[in-house]
Amino acid sequence: MQRAARLFDKHGYHNTSMDDIAAAVNLRKPSLYHYFGSKEEILFWIHQEFIDLIIGRQVQRDDSGLSPEQLLVEVMADILELMETHRGHVRVFFEHHRELPARYQKTIREKRDFYQQSVEDILVEGIVNGSFRKVDPRLATLALFGMCNWAYQWYQNRGDKSSREIAEFFADLYLKGIRAES
Repeated sequence: MQRAARLFDKHGYHNTSMDDIAAAVNLRKPSLYHYFGSKEEILFWIHQEFIDLIIGRQVQRDDSGLSPEQLLVEVMADILELMETHRGHVRVFFEHHRELPARYQKTIREKRDFYQQSVEDILVEGIVNGSFRKVDPRLATLALFGMCNWAYQWYQNRGDKSSREIAEFFADLYLKGIRAES
């Protein structure tokens, strides 16, 4: 899956064949089919691995006692840090979910919805405890995802800022906005 994700990232999902994947893992194509029934199945397992990683990180923090502000920093850091460790997975997850067969889309959609709700819950908690002003939690969550999820288009881990530093900058921008203090 790691090699397939890298190939999909480099050449595109549609431009990568099972022959390409088999060659990348030093298998003959029939041997690859022993492990995966199709390219769509590999695509599903890449999605599954990515969403399970991000949900796992979120669930580990459930009873951490972190403030809603810090929890949002960690959500942003999760997404940006996975661009370093699972770059191919990130591109595949954000660009190729529509190519998943219906039987796989349902599973991934349920996990995406669960994750989105967990981030919305952080915002609701912050609104209730007075950390955040009253905003639409769903739209605020989608705005947060928009900032972070698009970063794979430009983020390079050899840049002048680490993924953690970018996450902290994004969180500051998100939480404070860009309005000058009066």
